[in-house]
Amino acid sequence: MPSGSSTARDAAPGSGLGSADDEQRALDLTARASAGDLPATQEFLGMVSPLVLRVVTGVLGGSHADLDDVVQQSLIAILRALPAFRGDCHPVGYASRIAFRTALRTRRRTRLDVTRRQLLARLRTEEHGAAPSQEAAEERRRKLLRELLEDLPEEQAETLALRVVLGWSLDEIARATNAPVNTVRSRVRLAKEALRRRIESTPELALQLRGEP
Repeated sequence: MPSGSSTARDAAPGSGLGSADDEQRALDLTARASAGDLPATQEFLGMVSPLVLRVVTGVLGGSHADLDDVVQQSLIAILRALPAFRGDCHPVGYASRIAFRTALRTRRRTRLDVTRRQLLARLRTEEHGAAPSQEAAEERRRKLLRELLEDLPEEQAETLALRVVLGWSLDEIARATNAPVNTVRSRVRLAKEALRRRIESTPELALQLRGEP
């Protein structure tokens, strides 16, 4: 089964949704895979694996020790969920949503038993007297944003991840989630407002996200 291999890691970015004809071919492939056709299953996994890797990496971070395991768990969960797929959205979107939920559960299960204040205090201690590099500051901001993502309702977190982590358009997210574009737009707006309130209520977070010590 595909995992975090070099082929998947080097895959070109994109939503993977394609045209209406591409979507129909993907639906046909998914139906055959769901029926137990082994070649179709292997082709289906090849189709969704690059997006699954990007989703899991976006939620966990590229250095997470369980990254490859969670990619595998996501692919297994997707295959198990295929019989429940009704064909009312693009299979790649369906797979991406399952991967997001699998990765988010991993974050919640394995996160350290410390408060954000303790984490920020430790970061300040480690960085005392030294200016962090731009790369380190960017990674710190990404880590904080991933933690903030955990506080959002699942639908908002999922939509924001597809928008920010994968860079999908509102139309692509609507197709992937089988939701109206206005609903997708509302979820993105509510998620951003919730994150903004959380950041504004914690000055330390605001400073860290701006890259200030």
